Amino acid sequence: MDEKVPETTQTKDAAAVVTPAAVPSSRETAKLNKIDEIRRKSADYLDAVSSGKKLDPEDKNWIIQHTLENFDDYFNRGFLHYRKSVAEAEDFAAIEWTGQGSIIEDIMGRKFIDCLGGFGVYNMGIRHPKIIAAVKAQLERMPLSSQELLDPLRGFLAELLGELAPGDLQECFFISNGTDAVEGALKLARLYTKKTGFISTTGAFHGKSMGSLSVMGRAVYRKPFQPLLSDVYFVDYGDVKDMERELKKLTDLGEDIAAIILEPVQGEAGAVVPPDDYLPRVRQLCDEFNVLLILDEVQTGMGRTGKMFACEHWNVVPDILCLGKALGGGVMPLSAFMSTPKIWKVLEDNPFLHSSTFGGNPLACAAGIAAINVMLEEDLAGQAAAKGDYLMKRLNALQASHPDILKQVRGKGLLIGLEFTDRFIGYRVAAALFKRGVLVAGTLLSARTIRIEPALNISYELLDQMLEKLADALKQIERQLEKETKEKASKDKDAKEPKDGKDSKGA
Repeated sequence: MDEKVPETTQTKDAAAVVTPAAVPSSRETAKLNKIDEIRRKSADYLDAVSSGKKLDPEDKNWIIQHTLENFDDYFNRGFLHYRKSVAEAEDFAAIEWTGQGSIIEDIMGRKFIDCLGGFGVYNMGIRHPKIIAAVKAQLERMPLSSQELLDPLRGFLAELLGELAPGDLQECFFISNGTDAVEGALKLARLYTKKTGFISTTGAFHGKSMGSLSVMGRAVYRKPFQPLLSDVYFVDYGDVKDMERELKKLTDLGEDIAAIILEPVQGEAGAVVPPDDYLPRVRQLCDEFNVLLILDEVQTGMGRTGKMFACEHWNVVPDILCLGKALGGGVMPLSAFMSTPKIWKVLEDNPFLHSSTFGGNPLACAAGIAAINVMLEEDLAGQAAAKGDYLMKRLNALQASHPDILKQVRGKGLLIGLEFTDRFIGYRVAAALFKRGVLVAGTLLSARTIRIEPALNISYELLDQMLEKLADALKQIERQLEKETKEKASKDKDAKEPKDGKDSKGA
């Protein structure tokens, strides 16, 4: 016979079990409240982003306030204080909101001529209609890959690039940003050559992931993360004799060099153009010493320097080519590294030896296909060459008028650097142009150099406006510097003069 549990005990035990589950603890309540707060905030942010409503002053101030607070608390507060144009202009309310072509409008409705181009992203301009339409159409069909079925857009884009690229460059791998393209290139070079070493150059910028950072030519970005890849050697950019000496020395020492990696024109070093015989001689040295040549055209490709690829200025074909930035048409993140069928064979036995979940996704490839079409239809490389010549003549004239502050103008196509006598003048110029409605910025490896890197289809009218504002800014800064020099001289003189009518001996 089963033993019966007294009713009072059963009720007590049930209460003991049920009560903790039925009544949330204070910690659980706080967590639920926080989740509810995040849900409400996400709804508010989504409304600001996607409602399409016209913003009233209260809406704009709300967005500005939350942007500043969120950058300061959750993103990277240093970014607020580092931006040259905005920080120097003491205007932290410059919140970008919309843009078209070569005009960016902030949330308060102020318009800026974009001569920065997203550091080379906007070769085709901001929101080019043909590229936007291609991405929207793909979004309606399939935004990301299944990872199993074959995506036709990846094949379409690979064919276009394979046919456009110089020499035997044909095989493509798509990823999302420039540093990943360089990572892939370094891995491919090691895999093919079975060697480990690389030669890079001073002033080189190839990205900030660990492999790319290892071939970076600037200590400020390298030192915090050392030790990096071993067997990386550096020579002076543009000095072919230095390159030849290093190759001979390393060969004599038995060091195995897989590849030399270069930018045809150094972007972040300040639009540095090498001597005309440099790239052809480096190509010869690579062949002579049996090492691969990797050209990083993440910033210089897609028409930026006045040719489809900058290496075409010197008729040089690399073994591996890196592309990025403008490849996505200013609409989607997209990059690639390319090589020849002979070299690519080492990846065929195991195609998953190098892979990327989002690399070459349908939306990005749709943007890339449209970007190539726009580049060719609008002859963007030709426009860059013509407008680059136009700007260089006028910028050189400005340099001649202000030699004490503007030291040098250099570049190729619409990748132009203005080098000032020191970085503080560079800050002032960026700020002065910002106040006049022109966006420019410094280069990451040369604080004294301001880049001029607009869309390749920017109008001559906007270029003339930029030149007028730059001329006005240089005049203003020159006057300020003269005034500051006089004031300093006056203070120095006052400090040296005897006080209270006494001479220097106190007589």
